[in-house]
Amino acid sequence: MAKQDLWRHGEQYLGARLDVTTVDADPIAQFRSWFADAEATGLKNVNAMTLATADRDGRPSARMVLLKELDERGFVFFTNYDSRKADELTVNPRAALLFYWLPLDRQVRIEGTVERISSADSDAYFATRPLESRLGAIASPQSQVIPSRESLEARVDAARAAAGSDAPARPSYWGGYRVVPDLIELWQGQPDRLHDRIRYRRADAETGTGAGTGAGGWTLERLAP
Repeated sequence: MAKQDLWRHGEQYLGARLDVTTVDADPIAQFRSWFADAEATGLKNVNAMTLATADRDGRPSARMVLLKELDERGFVFFTNYDSRKADELTVNPRAALLFYWLPLDRQVRIEGTVERISSADSDAYFATRPLESRLGAIASPQSQVIPSRESLEARVDAARAAAGSDAPARPSYWGGYRVVPDLIELWQGQPDRLHDRIRYRRADAETGTGAGTGAGGWTLERLAP
């Protein structure tokens, strides 16, 4: 098979400069600022993020999920607790997240430990979902082999009939996870691939060259592109 050259797709990045002296010392506050910038571009699914997990043997897998909640504790997404990602988080409760906002030439990388959020918080979010999304969450045996699309739709119909006129309750096998960050990296594209990279690390790790003191136990560092 002939080699496919893709280098022609490259282009110059023209982002604003990024430095440890200008970013917020709190990485969550900085993320909120960048997220607001991304929202202002009108980008569709601005809260979409890659979630990377690994199994007990270190075999990685990645998929797109949606950030649904954010506070000083971390980044929350929702899924089926019987899915592949959930199985991997059970045996290896660490994950990486990646946001890429093309109109701004920006990425944010996040690494940390993962924990389930409370049942009450999962219930509260589930109640805000559109009815069909709730029925889909109830009906889908996520990541399992199914015989056909029709069989899945039949399961949704069965879930709808079982709920009747009542609001369907959150199933026990569906809920939220929180990624508690210990590393957050900002990437801002720059001309000639001399990109700006600023990393926040928990301050109990060894301080490297170009580091500054941040807030809330974080250390800031500039990385080579």
